[in-house]
Amino acid sequence: MTVEALRWKGDALEVLDQRLLPDQLVYLTCRTAAEVAAAIRDMAVRGAPAIGCAAAFGIALEPKESSYGLLAKSRPTAVNLFWALERMRRARDKRAEAEAIFAEDVAVNRAIGANGAALIPERARVLTYCNTGALATAGHGTALGVIRSAREKGVSVIACETRPYLQGARLTAWECMQEGIPCTLIADNMAGHLMSRGEVDLVIVGADRIAANGDTANKIGTYTLAVLAQRHGLPFYVAAPLSTFDAGTPDGSLIPIEERAADEVTGYRGVRWAPEGVAVRNPAFDVTPATLITAIICEKAVVHAPSRERLQPLISTSA
Repeated sequence: MTVEALRWKGDALEVLDQRLLPDQLVYLTCRTAAEVAAAIRDMAVRGAPAIGCAAAFGIALEPKESSYGLLAKSRPTAVNLFWALERMRRARDKRAEAEAIFAEDVAVNRAIGANGAALIPERARVLTYCNTGALATAGHGTALGVIRSAREKGVSVIACETRPYLQGARLTAWECMQEGIPCTLIADNMAGHLMSRGEVDLVIVGADRIAANGDTANKIGTYTLAVLAQRHGLPFYVAAPLSTFDAGTPDGSLIPIEERAADEVTGYRGVRWAPEGVAVRNPAFDVTPATLITAIICEKAVVHAPSRERLQPLISTSA
């Protein structure tokens, strides 16, 4: 990618404001942990690995105890945030550790891409959800990184728009167009129709937290796609780094689900389409049971039919 989600500039973290994409490329300059926390909370930076990297730089900017609390409260579901904060707490040289976390994420994503590319058939039509590319990570991406790594196979992308925040329409479609990866944008409620017509070969998504038994929290709407994929006999893959695995959460029922503001559902960018006063629910994530997941792709392995027993060796080595 020629555009970076995060840039470390000596005494500041520059964050690409993803709320303005694809229309504008604007970087926010963060010089305090509070400014980084606000960028995470307000979705200027998003994607579980990128959130973890940003939080690490937030501690490097302001390595005091209150910074950890501010950043930990910014978003509750993505476990990479808490993984990065714990790693920063143990580090002596905060800046060097933040830079190491960032560099390692790029290497990890490329390893995920290589592992996942082996699963992708020639000329596959790959349906994906939300944004899991360079914008959601330090670089390359997780689920979209697998597609990048398989692009020589002539793959094409079907990008769900991803309501209500439109990360697929605004970000994934934009990333694909930047790199010349064939991409077709669809509304979320079109996925089942395309599957029923044989126009999808597989589904691949990212993750914000993977419980010890393989249950996976990802952007709201992922569970629906997993059910549809099973109904139509399609592989459903999850691509995520080991930092997204949460050994302390036994199953998906215990993953905290963030509820976001009602105005993300009632309108967008100042345009309102719902009536004033209507009740709104806006959970940002849902949980896909491990039984619906064909395989989890991480940097160390591909785990087919994920379960507590099959994931335990990987989780142990990542602790």
